[in-house]
Amino acid sequence: RPEVIHLMTIGLRLAAHTLRLPRRAQHTLARAQHTLASLPARVRIYELGARDGLQNEQRIVDAATKIELIHRLARMGASSVETTSFVSARAVPQMADCEAVMAGVEQREGTDYPVLVLNLKGFERAKAAGARSIAVMAVPSVTFARKNNNCTPAETVERAATVAAAANAAGMRVRGYVSCALGCPFEGAMEPAAVADLAEGLQAAGCHEVCLADTIGTGTPGSMRSLLLELLPRVPSDQLAVHCHDTYGQALANIYEALQHGVSVIDSSVAGLGGCPFAGPGASGNVATEDVVYMLDGLGIESGVSFEQAVDAGEFIVQALGRHNSSRAAVAFQRRGRPSGSAAASRPGGRLPGQSWKQAADELSEPPAEAPPRRLFPYGPLSSVRGDAV
Repeated sequence: RPEVIHLMTIGLRLAAHTLRLPRRAQHTLARAQHTLASLPARVRIYELGARDGLQNEQRIVDAATKIELIHRLARMGASSVETTSFVSARAVPQMADCEAVMAGVEQREGTDYPVLVLNLKGFERAKAAGARSIAVMAVPSVTFARKNNNCTPAETVERAATVAAAANAAGMRVRGYVSCALGCPFEGAMEPAAVADLAEGLQAAGCHEVCLADTIGTGTPGSMRSLLLELLPRVPSDQLAVHCHDTYGQALANIYEALQHGVSVIDSSVAGLGGCPFAGPGASGNVATEDVVYMLDGLGIESGVSFEQAVDAGEFIVQALGRHNSSRAAVAFQRRGRPSGSAAASRPGGRLPGQSWKQAADELSEPPAEAPPRRLFPYGPLSSVRGDAV
């Protein structure tokens, strides 16, 4: 919150003056003051759980469960809920029910429900199904573009531009993903200038927002900083978003780096669902919404998302999938608030009616239940390249 940041800034100034710190320490405090002042007061959460979160899951989730998940994601306060993708059912079987899902979702006022499309055929299907906003994709890696899209990086922008033009003509909003923005499974680190060229091309093609996707999660705050310093003179921060995977445990650090550069749209997935199948055994998926919201709450940055409802939504879908929850914040919170054998544990969500998570945790004195064992790679064996990997 702005008033919190203002008070913290005043506190830092008083500390420097009252303690009469050495010059080096004063410089450290000055940098901290600058960081606090540069953080956005509010961010938008772009929730990926229903699409990117599910697309690589081996267990097929029925349309009714997906629809219920989407409703929960909207109720928790996400600004956007990426609903499904209109791609080949043979390539991505999990998204074969895209029309049924779109038909069953009761769209909440104030929430955007974008869908991913890769070509004009997919766009026409999405338009017929009632989609009001779409997402397209471009790739800076020559090898990835050839293997994934059978074209060059420049041609991925041209294809995205064709779809974006059709969507803009239909009055639809368009988001553009730059996949592999910080690293490619075939070529390694990406040159910031090459990524910036694609991002600028997507913006010029009519994308209202350009999302920098660290598809395989190899980015660090240093590489994120280098990319943003290259890109921001060409695309303003209020038209950028970041999409971070947590393969090497860098997602929150990368997001924090982006926040310091004025980026205020964050992609995330409840329970940390999703992930690129090319990152190798032990790879983690998308950064968990619960972890992001917990961090933002601690920074005093408004997101509009209820942490407790995000935990509930994540628990709902991991139970449907029969897998573990990859959100560290959610797991820690549930261990404290859902002890086995308690009255609250027998209730939906581990709480009594009308009871908050904190009340439930404070009132329960039994030791926390042991967490289920975690599998190193819950997504199954590595698969071939898929056309909608973000």
